[in-house]
Amino acid sequence: MSTERTQEIETAASEWLVRRDSGVWTAKDQARLEEWLSASTLHRVAYLRLELAWEEAARLKALGAGIREDLPPARGQWNLTPFFKAPYQEKGLRPNAELSAPVPEPASRPDAGGVGGRPANSRRLRIGVFAVAASLLLALGAGAYLWLVQGGEHYMTPIGGVASVTLKDGSKVTLNTDTEIRVGLSARERDVDLKRGEAFFEVEKDSQRPFVVSAGGKRVIAVGTQFSVRRDAEDLEVVVTEGKVRVEDAGETVLAPGTIAHAGNAGVLVQRKTVLEAQEHLSWRTGVLMFRDQTLGEAVAEFNRYNERKIVIADPKVTDLRIEGNFRATNVDAFVRLLESGFPVRARVQGDRVLLTSN
Repeated sequence: MSTERTQEIETAASEWLVRRDSGVWTAKDQARLEEWLSASTLHRVAYLRLELAWEEAARLKALGAGIREDLPPARGQWNLTPFFKAPYQEKGLRPNAELSAPVPEPASRPDAGGVGGRPANSRRLRIGVFAVAASLLLALGAGAYLWLVQGGEHYMTPIGGVASVTLKDGSKVTLNTDTEIRVGLSARERDVDLKRGEAFFEVEKDSQRPFVVSAGGKRVIAVGTQFSVRRDAEDLEVVVTEGKVRVEDAGETVLAPGTIAHAGNAGVLVQRKTVLEAQEHLSWRTGVLMFRDQTLGEAVAEFNRYNERKIVIADPKVTDLRIEGNFRATNVDAFVRLLESGFPVRARVQGDRVLLTSN
């Protein structure tokens, strides 16, 4: 699904929520909402996700800091907590495209069909701010989660940890959950051995010293660029967001920005995406998992990479349910609650596992 279509659905879902809480909700409105929710699973997921964010945020009191409780904070006051300043201001990193979208200015017509005594354009302004703030709150949660264990040129992160380190040559490496790398810098080459996991590299330009990531008998080579490498046993996934990189296996494959490549025993399979789609694929850098019309089985597998408590699909009937939305990687409880609220899924805790079955 395109980013534009996703944003349309999110905006519609947020508008329904605002209208529902306006104080003039009618049985006809409820019937129309049910019709909209039934039209697409993506509609239902977007609505439930924003509804959970709205409820858990206690109407954004966590960001209120003196602002009226019944309204979201103004755009310039979203960063009242220092956590909002961390990843989003670095090199164009964005958790959602809405962050840079302009908020419509209120029109001069005071009688434009507003809800609850407010003009319609004022309501749209509130909808836009609510959609962004709710997405941020759901994505970021209550606090940062950055761990890094280092020793010499050996770096590791635990399960659920995401951390960044600047190498001696000025390059920056962001390590995803349960990742281990060893770094060797020489006068001729900059070498990174990816033992396990996934890392995003922002490579300092140095035409005299190639930057080489080795994993599973394969090499990914760059000079100055931005890309990620994920290792699953001997298979690699490479995502390029800037510049070009070369994958060396049995042969050589050059990857351009927006490319997602899978290198395995059968060779290199290349998917050409937009740069924005490639960046969304790397949303883990901000602690967020973005699912775009993926199966529940795929979503569960991704969640399990970030959590000690595993989700287990105990009933194959629910494996192929389609999932859409953005979720905090370490918030298993919120993800499971959404499944139970919007899908024919029942969750049961068994020790350190959450078992999913059909209703």
